[in-house]
Amino acid sequence: MRDSRMAGDKQHRLRFSMRTAIGVVITALIFFPIYWLLISSFKTQAEMRLAVPTLWPKSFHWSNYTEAFRVIPYARFFMNTLVMSIGIVILQLNVALMAAFAFAKGRFWGKGVLFFLVLAALIVPDQVTFVPVYVMMSKVHWLDTFWALIVPSGASAYGIFLLRQAFKSLNNDVLEAARVDGAWFTMLYRILLPMAKPTVVTLGVLTFISSWNSYFWPLIMTNTNNMRVLSVGIAMLRDSIAGDEAMYFHIIMAASVMAIIPIVLVFMVMQKHIVSAMANSTFK
Repeated sequence: MRDSRMAGDKQHRLRFSMRTAIGVVITALIFFPIYWLLISSFKTQAEMRLAVPTLWPKSFHWSNYTEAFRVIPYARFFMNTLVMSIGIVILQLNVALMAAFAFAKGRFWGKGVLFFLVLAALIVPDQVTFVPVYVMMSKVHWLDTFWALIVPSGASAYGIFLLRQAFKSLNNDVLEAARVDGAWFTMLYRILLPMAKPTVVTLGVLTFISSWNSYFWPLIMTNTNNMRVLSVGIAMLRDSIAGDEAMYFHIIMAASVMAIIPIVLVFMVMQKHIVSAMANSTFK
């Protein structure tokens, strides 16, 4: 009995050690590119061009960060990205709230078919729809404006699905009382919204991160530096310094580090809401 217990404990420790080792390896593989981005942002041009890469800078050069501001209008790109991201979050949340409320608590003919079409939109990539949307933006003279950056992203199929799942799990008793009073918008924004706060916050965070990282749409909708965003501006940085991006990757790295700081902070602050919402987003 004692020998079998000791053998079981040994196997348990072995399995625990193996799981820990696998977890460490996977974590290292995921975070190594981020680590490389960070240390490369402090290196010199000469160190970046060494045949054998260094895993730690020989000296830290903070001037790489100020150089990014000198080469391109980084502050302008940052503000454009911030305005675009916040605008998309506000518009997308309101549209998703109203649509999800209709699909979750509304009673109307064809609701199931319409919701299926919303889900079908999840498999359609932006590259399929950008031509007709581009033509529409051109017709209303919205190209190279914030309207073109924000309005086409105002509706999110995933956001509607996520909030619909959260609303369906809520009790209908309070809603029926509010429905008697005819307080539709009060019911949506003062009752449903607070009750589904984790999901709403999660959708806002995910939308902000997606908008902040967006590259394809801002690239085709803008054509002047006054409206460029960070993702497009950093791509331009490769060609802005004597046309030789291979010699100036340290500045590109510094610009990229500054670009990811806001989304890292947002995710760290709101991650508990994301985990909570994802755990409750099963299809019902």
